[in-house]
Amino acid sequence: MLKTFKKTIHALADIQGDIDPISAEENIKSGIPYRGPNLWILAFAIVLASVGLNINSTAVIIGAMLVSPLMGPIFGLGLGLGTNDTQVLRDSGKNLLVMVAVSLLASFIYFLITPLKLDNPTELLSRTNPTIYDVVIAFFGGLAGIFEMSRKKKGTVLSGVAIATALMPPLCTAGYGLASLNMRYFAGALLLFSINTVFITLATLMMVKFLKYPERQFQNEKTARHVRNWITVAVVLVTVPSIWSAVVMIRKNSFEMKVESFIADNKNLDNGYISDYKTDYRKGGSLKVYITGGTLTASEKDALLSSAEDHGLSKSQIEFKEHVIGSGASDSSEKLVKGIYERTDSEISKREQEIARLEDEIAKLKKDEIPYSQITREAVTQYPEIKDLFISRGAEVSSDSLAEKPCVLVVAKSEKQLGEAAREKLADWLKVRLNDTTVVVINKIN
Repeated sequence: MLKTFKKTIHALADIQGDIDPISAEENIKSGIPYRGPNLWILAFAIVLASVGLNINSTAVIIGAMLVSPLMGPIFGLGLGLGTNDTQVLRDSGKNLLVMVAVSLLASFIYFLITPLKLDNPTELLSRTNPTIYDVVIAFFGGLAGIFEMSRKKKGTVLSGVAIATALMPPLCTAGYGLASLNMRYFAGALLLFSINTVFITLATLMMVKFLKYPERQFQNEKTARHVRNWITVAVVLVTVPSIWSAVVMIRKNSFEMKVESFIADNKNLDNGYISDYKTDYRKGGSLKVYITGGTLTASEKDALLSSAEDHGLSKSQIEFKEHVIGSGASDSSEKLVKGIYERTDSEISKREQEIARLEDEIAKLKKDEIPYSQITREAVTQYPEIKDLFISRGAEVSSDSLAEKPCVLVVAKSEKQLGEAAREKLADWLKVRLNDTTVVVINKIN
């Protein structure tokens, strides 16, 4: 059985007959250059994506990514690193710089002259805060992309990879940052683009090695050693920052989850309210908690710090900022009170939704409730020999399979046997009366 299982798994996972590294290498090389029509299409697609980001339209952004997926030079970097091809590596790096420059220029010009305002730039903001999920998406998207490039029969995987890894939106957001002189947007977007580029390159490199793409052979050992040294340096430059970025984002994500959990559990205090909080992820992470209301006592602070430790935060990471209403602080008390009311209204709204949901469930239960007394009176009127009626919702369980089948069990107590015909007629009447075909009638002699 073990041998059969291994053969089955091998047959399912075998890829040798479907992979063509030679053809794939040519396809990757052909997609590296950005000149002529490709350059114009890239610029048009960038403007299209910028419009989508400007008006918060996901459909427009996806359409722009399908027009120009931008994957060619990045796959070329992975191919060059994996096959020791310095020429492909140089061409890919050069065209990647061209791609980035054209994208930044096109988006910069668009956001500089566009009359559309950014009242709610949620799509732009989402491209400035990379998370560990972006690393995972880029890496596995890169694996899927190079695998698709290596197949003999091509499908639609590359389009999906282009959408999932989202290379264009960060470049457009960086262009917006330049046009608006918002360096936070610019730096965050470029960081996201760099993460996508590095991890797609790393995934391509690993898959090129795994699929045994033909490597370049050198005429003498000295040249080979020299090239291998440069390749090693390039791999290290690509790999080390990517691993460090992943570690930093894992720590950041973990700290953020701890903070959110702590704030959620301690939002409402006995004599105040957590009105806001700010986090700083540098040097292990720190948290500023803004408290509005009465002054916290020493025991209340100790209780909050103890709760923070329960959520995985240390006391040294937390700093309390208190605003006592009516204390004459520079901030407007009216504004702070308004903020408290808004948050309280939000909590009330959530509770009202939960109450409405529970009321719906109660209404459904009442709808299914059986009118026991009325059914008994009607049954006794039709069958005077019936003295008592026992009605209950339950389940019929098979002793073999233990499968449960819902039913309505009715036990009719009478002084003498009802008879098969009368019992079946009673069962048919109850099925119609209760609108339930699972009714089972049992006659018991009292």
